[in-house]
Amino acid sequence: MDIRNIAIIAHVDHGKTTLVDQLLRQSGTFRANQQVAERALDSNDLERERGITILAKCTSVDWRGVRVNIVDTPGHADFGGEVERILSMVDGVLVLVDAAEGPMPQTKFVVGKALRQGLRPIVVINKVDRPDARPHQVHNEIFDLFAALEATDEQLDFPTLYASGRAGWAVAEPDDERRDLTPLFDLILRHVRPPLAEPERPFAMLATTLEYDPYLGRVLTGRIHQGRARVNMPVKALSGDGRVLEEGRMTKLLAFRGLERRPIDDAEAGDIIAVAGLEHASVADTICTPEVETPLPAMPVDPPTLSMTFSVNDSPLAGQEGAKLTSRLILERLRREAQGNVAIRIRESEEKDSVEVSGRGELQLGVLIETMRREGFELSISRPKVLVKVENGQRLEPIEEVQIDVDEDFAGVVVDKLSSRKGEMQDMRPSGGGKVRLVFRVPTRGLIGYQGEFLTDTRGTGILSRIFAAYEPWKGAIDGRRNGVLISNGSGAAVAYAMWNLEERGPMFIKPGDAVYPGMIIGAHTRGTDLDVNPMKGKQLTNIRTTAKDEAVRLTPPILMGLEQAIAYIADDELVEVTPKSIRLRKRFLDPHERKRESRKAEAEAG
Repeated sequence: MDIRNIAIIAHVDHGKTTLVDQLLRQSGTFRANQQVAERALDSNDLERERGITILAKCTSVDWRGVRVNIVDTPGHADFGGEVERILSMVDGVLVLVDAAEGPMPQTKFVVGKALRQGLRPIVVINKVDRPDARPHQVHNEIFDLFAALEATDEQLDFPTLYASGRAGWAVAEPDDERRDLTPLFDLILRHVRPPLAEPERPFAMLATTLEYDPYLGRVLTGRIHQGRARVNMPVKALSGDGRVLEEGRMTKLLAFRGLERRPIDDAEAGDIIAVAGLEHASVADTICTPEVETPLPAMPVDPPTLSMTFSVNDSPLAGQEGAKLTSRLILERLRREAQGNVAIRIRESEEKDSVEVSGRGELQLGVLIETMRREGFELSISRPKVLVKVENGQRLEPIEEVQIDVDEDFAGVVVDKLSSRKGEMQDMRPSGGGKVRLVFRVPTRGLIGYQGEFLTDTRGTGILSRIFAAYEPWKGAIDGRRNGVLISNGSGAAVAYAMWNLEERGPMFIKPGDAVYPGMIIGAHTRGTDLDVNPMKGKQLTNIRTTAKDEAVRLTPPILMGLEQAIAYIADDELVEVTPKSIRLRKRFLDPHERKRESRKAEAEAG
């Protein structure tokens, strides 16, 4: 069968998943009366809420006798390792750009990789029906972006369509009649070359993504580079350096048909398939017949740069909201995650009832924690630590390349903040429309907690993208949080009157009526030291009536932190308590005497 493999590249929220919905509808993949959720490819609840694609997904449509495999790529740099491998499966890319916002930094990151792999892009300028659309300027910006990324002349001669994914039409010129997506289907068939595959040679495919299925076990997805795949054929897995990892049989062969993965008996070279039946093979390994000796070339998996400790929730409020509390359940769940997610590594730590989890960034680990709390887990999470290497007696730390697009008015504060976090500016240039593009190299630990601060500093208008660059010598100490915290010294429900009296000490993190316990952090202290306070102290009742305004306590609204903010806020001696309904901050040691002992010990070790 004639096949085309294409990846869709777009920045977060530029309408990629909505466009794929329409392609599926118009190709007849969905029945006319079939009820399908909007943004069908974003199947994960978190993907729908955050409006981001976390996992690469594959779908396929049939158009005039040609099977078009469409791969949806993640747009976020924390999942950037996934992108490069996906691009090795496809023969063309569809670059989707918002007609108002134009090409974004994250698009640049993925497009740059696609152009370096020699893929010829098709550009779709989406949301042309927006009132603030500027399709012609955006078209010029895309050309400039491709030129800056050193595209070849052939790549710069890209075809462009103007479209509305939501309304389901695409046209070659903005003034053409707007009917359906036929121009896009026809362009894909014309412009994307069929896969270069060698059907006569023995079977070999490169595993590109890995997931864990409760019924099938480990499922590896990839493109067949040569030969034919058949169910039950004997296969082996080769690592990148040619070692045989395991031998086995292909127990299940699945192909993407529409949004479903359907079992098939055999598949030909060039098609994208998923296979089950191998225990140890992972992403970047070659699955092949026993006579194949050399592995297919593969991109290495990006190394994890951050680690956090996930431990059992031992607070006095443990078990009130979640059902999964034990270290055994937490470890099992994390092992299952590591089986399906190559960027995450787990290791049982020396401390009892805790597991060290390493990943690519705060967002990735935050998504994992959020998923677990929704499944009913209760956890205590430590402050993120960067993973340091030692080579030739020198201490090396991960450095990221950070690209920032920001209004000129806010450039100064961004430069100031990143410099204090040991960032080194590489480039600063105007990017048009009163905006400036800044490029920095910043230690990963300097970026912990910066995203929220960045959005505040730029009034929500700045765009920050980051990607792992290299390991470099340790850059020295970075200032942490300067303020101390207010710690509850008793358990019960917080009282408005007590909180009103405490307001002069610093902003609160809790509301009146919230449950508190000794050792729980209830607010920030305006000074640099921690302070034990009583948030449950009621007003002394007397028989003397006062004026009515004395009765009504007016509180300043508390700072209610989300998961990522809380993780970024805590110090080394603090934890975030995560339950299905609550996020609380606490001291690692709840007992004040134990806290004093531990801080003395830490000072002695440091001294």
